[in-house]
Amino acid sequence: MEFKHISVLLNESVDALNIKPDGIYADGTMGGGGHSEAIAKRLSTEGTLIGIDRDTEALNASSKRLSCFANVKYIHDNYKNIRQILDELGIDKIDGAVLDLGVSSYQLDCAERGFSYMEDAPLDMRMNRDGGKNAYDVVNTYPERELSDIFFKYGEEKFSKKIARIICERRENKPIETTLELVDIIKAAIPERFRQKGSHPAKRVFQAIRIEVNGELEDLKGALDSFFDSLAPGGRLSVITFHSLEDRIVKTAFNEYATGCTCPKDFPICVCGKTPRGKVITKKPMLPTEEECEFNKRSKSAKLRVVEKI
Repeated sequence: MEFKHISVLLNESVDALNIKPDGIYADGTMGGGGHSEAIAKRLSTEGTLIGIDRDTEALNASSKRLSCFANVKYIHDNYKNIRQILDELGIDKIDGAVLDLGVSSYQLDCAERGFSYMEDAPLDMRMNRDGGKNAYDVVNTYPERELSDIFFKYGEEKFSKKIARIICERRENKPIETTLELVDIIKAAIPERFRQKGSHPAKRVFQAIRIEVNGELEDLKGALDSFFDSLAPGGRLSVITFHSLEDRIVKTAFNEYATGCTCPKDFPICVCGKTPRGKVITKKPMLPTEEECEFNKRSKSAKLRVVEKI
């Protein structure tokens, strides 16, 4: 299957970086290369783009798409390791970075990857297929209480306890091996009146399992800190999120960077000595236009936040 991914908030996220032609920039979630290509087009031969992705299929697709650019470095790694990546490249600071969080269109549409609740496939959901636990491991080995907690915490699923209980009952007879087996269990656990409205009944549980498998939220705060610390003064970080859990982490982190004195208000003078390290560029998140949402349905939940290093 050809690697295809429609980049969300493409111009907005890249424009926000205020790209310098000779600067050093990073795309921490290279995917199909949409954001990377937009950045590379604005760089001179003196500039550098570092493209990072943990999915080798994404890197292969991006390298083909950007084959006409000689100043792109392709890194197979998790974006959370940005500081180590830069050290290995002999780079101290970067002038900007973009992170497009979540799962790519290709990963969703490629049935064999196991991300989709619409196609039957082995339970996998790994962004990096080279190793590590997969969705099968989570569904078939996690204790009932842990499954319930994951579904509620990462999927905000109100029927998390019942779904976890039925999963554990079913797997006593035989392992749950495919995506549609899991979908049937989820549907059986959710009352019919709740299944007839809103999004697909399996959406929240599949999101929760994917987040657990790939450590998405666990990695995010540390990755944001590492990217922000790696920015040169005036450098910017653009982050696109797709659900409230991600957006809350990004918003909190950006506000933390922009916060100065934390002394109690009744102190006559500052004794903590803290000063803002950053400036939030997007007081409210930027959202896709109606035209983009119409063209790309998956962009509807996207939010863009931008912070600048002082």
